[in-house]
Amino acid sequence: MSTLLAVVHDDDLGMAYADHPADRRRHQLAVALARGAGVLDSPGVAVVPAPGPMADDMLATMFAPAFIRAIKAFSARPVLAAAPEARQWGVTGDVHPYEDMHRDSARLAAAAWVAGEMVGTGGVLRAIVPAGGAHHGLPHKMSGFGVYNDTAVAIHALRASGIQRIAYVDLDVHHGDGTQGTFWNHPDVLTVSVHESGRYLFPNSGFPDETGGPDAPGSAVNLALPPEAGDDAYRLAMDRVVVPAVRAFRPEVLVTQCGVDHHHADPLSHLRTTMAVYPYLWAGLAGLADECCGGRWVALAGGGYDPCNAPPRAWAMLMAEMARVPMPHAMPDDWPSIATLAGCGSPATGWFSEPDLHEVLARSEDTLNAVGEAIEATRQASALLA
Repeated sequence: MSTLLAVVHDDDLGMAYADHPADRRRHQLAVALARGAGVLDSPGVAVVPAPGPMADDMLATMFAPAFIRAIKAFSARPVLAAAPEARQWGVTGDVHPYEDMHRDSARLAAAAWVAGEMVGTGGVLRAIVPAGGAHHGLPHKMSGFGVYNDTAVAIHALRASGIQRIAYVDLDVHHGDGTQGTFWNHPDVLTVSVHESGRYLFPNSGFPDETGGPDAPGSAVNLALPPEAGDDAYRLAMDRVVVPAVRAFRPEVLVTQCGVDHHHADPLSHLRTTMAVYPYLWAGLAGLADECCGGRWVALAGGGYDPCNAPPRAWAMLMAEMARVPMPHAMPDDWPSIATLAGCGSPATGWFSEPDLHEVLARSEDTLNAVGEAIEATRQASALLA
């Protein structure tokens, strides 16, 4: 196999909501930074242009035809999204319907399908869609900032390629409810989500007792962390929940949603992780892919809503890990100018540089106890971890 990693990317891929947290600069800068660090020029790495929008008949194999028609109607006339009936399709103020909403989401779906298909058919060992990671939508409803759930599309593509057992790991600060719901009753798809508890954060789900449908008991694993949990909580989550659950499931391919919106500078969450935790998480996922799946791995980037801070650095590190390329000690010389041209006022000067972390790193005893209790609750609820 000549291609180790395919990066499915175009700078104009992704949703283009006006004045919205889902800013295309997140993945544009991540790819630019990975390129500047030499990752994309490494042997075995290929940048694959994103395809055009997925055709309606193909989308309809995964999403309700009436839902697709509704999204196309709201895209053609965004004013229709203000009508009460739009709510049945999940259209809310979070997504600001716009003229190319269907097209842009159908392109993301197509990119995720290509990534899954390439890995599933053996064309590449690993693939990443830096603009992907929409994980809240269901087959009949959009949710969060996404329309057509592209993490679910990647899994569908793998299944269509003949892959039987797939483990999906979601590290986004928000529960991966849509992907869990899509495969709730599929015993051959494991969904593992580590997130801030739904008691405090959208989508208000993802509790330990959500363990799979009647025909797939134990196929869902949820770790709901308390606010301010921090880096050590994510490290424990990998060691005590993610790794043992995936090992026990014995998948053929690993699919991951690698959101970094738990970073302390993110405006939409409260878990307060730092840049230091991301290499640990990415290495843990890479180890699982190698140990359980012969290296086969599909990654979607996910959340991260401070576009100039954590997402570019964390996802460039992710691409390096997937490509088995060591990161240079210093960031590329042209990074400050690239980030400044993208509208970043104070670009990071180092891979792990942060503002004063004293307050960010502080943890109360109550928080530490709550983290331990959350992990234990998940382990008790999951048949894979018993």
